[in-house]
Amino acid sequence: MRRTLLSLTALAAVAAHPAQARTEVHPYIEASQTFLANLKGGAEDVLTYTSLAAGVDATLQTARTEVRADARYEHQFGWGKRAVDSDILSGMLRGRYAVIPNRLSIEGGALATRVRTDGLSSANGGSLITAGDSVSQLYSLYAGPTLTTHVNDLSVNAAYRIGYTRIEDDVNLSVGGIPAFGVFDESVYQTATASVGMQPGPLPFGWSVGVGYDREDASELDQRYQDKWIRGDVTVPVSATLALVGGVGYEDIKIDQRAALVDNAGNPVLDGKGRLISDTSVPRLVAYNVEGLIWDAGVLWRPSRRTSLEARIGERYDSMHYIGSFTWRASPHSLFQIAYFDRIDSFGRALHGNLVALPTDFIAARNPFSGDLTGCVSGQNGGTCLNDTLAAINGSNFRHRGIAAQYGWTGRRWNWGAAGGWSQRKFLAPRGSIFTGVSGAHSDYYYAQLFGGVKLDIASSLGASLYGNYLDAPVGGIDVTNYGAYTTYNRQFGRHLSAQASLGLDALDTTAIDTIVNLLGQVGVRYTF
Repeated sequence: MRRTLLSLTALAAVAAHPAQARTEVHPYIEASQTFLANLKGGAEDVLTYTSLAAGVDATLQTARTEVRADARYEHQFGWGKRAVDSDILSGMLRGRYAVIPNRLSIEGGALATRVRTDGLSSANGGSLITAGDSVSQLYSLYAGPTLTTHVNDLSVNAAYRIGYTRIEDDVNLSVGGIPAFGVFDESVYQTATASVGMQPGPLPFGWSVGVGYDREDASELDQRYQDKWIRGDVTVPVSATLALVGGVGYEDIKIDQRAALVDNAGNPVLDGKGRLISDTSVPRLVAYNVEGLIWDAGVLWRPSRRTSLEARIGERYDSMHYIGSFTWRASPHSLFQIAYFDRIDSFGRALHGNLVALPTDFIAARNPFSGDLTGCVSGQNGGTCLNDTLAAINGSNFRHRGIAAQYGWTGRRWNWGAAGGWSQRKFLAPRGSIFTGVSGAHSDYYYAQLFGGVKLDIASSLGASLYGNYLDAPVGGIDVTNYGAYTTYNRQFGRHLSAQASLGLDALDTTAIDTIVNLLGQVGVRYTF
């Protein structure tokens, strides 16, 4: 289905360079002091936190192994009644091991971070510090083998992935305490693909035949997603740089779930954590069931190694279907990518896609005040943005359409980048269920980020970020606007000791509460072993 090629999350921020063998493991400890002053709305006081943290940055690159890990545990000691203590576990891991070089490999990835789960999940900036009990810990991981080989002129490919995603202590995801789209708890996602084909050369055209099976089992109302497909694709070269592409096949997608238990008044019964309870006395309800012919046709344009464009139009999901991507590496130091996507998605499957798109040389941009990972992640060979996935966390499946772009430039002293996008979720729900009123409802999410840094001298550097996002949720949700900026100065003292100072501004504006504007500051020291 060409999901890898056209995946929106495969957005790179910097240019690719050949990997060199190296092993670097840098454990560290850190102490910092953070303050938050309310400038508008909310409580008119100053919150202060003392933080102690321990973490590790590790990179391993050999002829067979690529591993990148950035993990951190932090405990915040709050000063005052509103500044509560909290434990923060955050990190990313991406790895690949070549069992048989250039043929069989095993890869995996993992993510740990915190998100807001009070209906303001798109506000994952500095406001995480003041969210209190409305912040939940998120975990996600996946692993699986990939086979890529040749039999004479035939290319043979196969892959299997299994992923798991969980949100701990997830409560009150919607206004009024009634989960409008269901509350996400945990899910297991499995995907298997296989294909055989031939590049143009032996024949005047290239061809491939592929099959795939996807399944996700989510705990909320025992929800189940299944997608089975088979298709054939052809590539017809028109010139040295242009080819016509197309494919046709058959697909069967079904989403079903248990009915929610209701009381005598018809209201849903919730458990102690605010989640729905399944009613096993009635048959399963079908939220989405589409099968039949799928097809698409388009063009593939590659005028040079640095530029690539693919665009397709066709029919899928019982409607017209459009996808496309453009990549331009203007120089060895820069990369621009933009993509339009259209798929049936869920929170668990979308986050799985983010992890698969992580490069093995990523640089995780942490929020300096909370340490969380909620924005874009870049690397020399790719990247991913978590903004859209974490913007509206719920237990429903949805038609997911959108566009996203990212540009990055890196030099000896300066580096900068920008990212932005729009996405729409159109929710899928069974008829005759408590979700009937939101079936077909949609939400729109917009985000933008500008970031950069400069090495002032051999021992000091300065970085900054400007961000903004808007969630328009007309049914069962809250319109949320979150914007802000921060800058960080870092100074190295010898090989092991460094100090940093950060200053930021974060604003939160919603239809449920008055606008809140916070000023944040932090100073800290780190010792790297």
